[in-house]
Amino acid sequence: MSHFTRVRTALRDPALLARALTAVGLAETEVHEVPQVLYGYRGDARPERAEVIVRRAQIGAMSNDIGFRRTDDGTFEAIVSAFDRGHYGEPWLQRLTQEYGRAATLQYAEHNGFEVTGEERETDGSIRLLLRRSA
Repeated sequence: MSHFTRVRTALRDPALLARALTAVGLAETEVHEVPQVLYGYRGDARPERAEVIVRRAQIGAMSNDIGFRRTDDGTFEAIVSAFDRGHYGEPWLQRLTQEYGRAATLQYAEHNGFEVTGEERETDGSIRLLLRRSA
């Protein structure tokens, strides 16, 4: 049975988090109002619960669910098993955070009359979006 580790993030919006998860290759994400049970690699229910969940079927046969649980301050903490941290550890969370920022910027642009005129991905992994106010 794998031990689950909790990692604090600055992510707050579950819909943007789901978009970011899709951008990093995990398209089937569950978003719930009430925290749901996470399952281990044997299909066993674990005591951990989360509002945003990527089920183990998407990750790999020997993997556990990955969850994001809302904390008291409104941010989400990632819940990742010790086994899965090798692939879904700090570098992956940094990439997820970048994609969350991209999704948040695109949402802001759409709601505030901007259009995206360009997008560049830097060698360090950062994303640069060029916006122009729509006429």
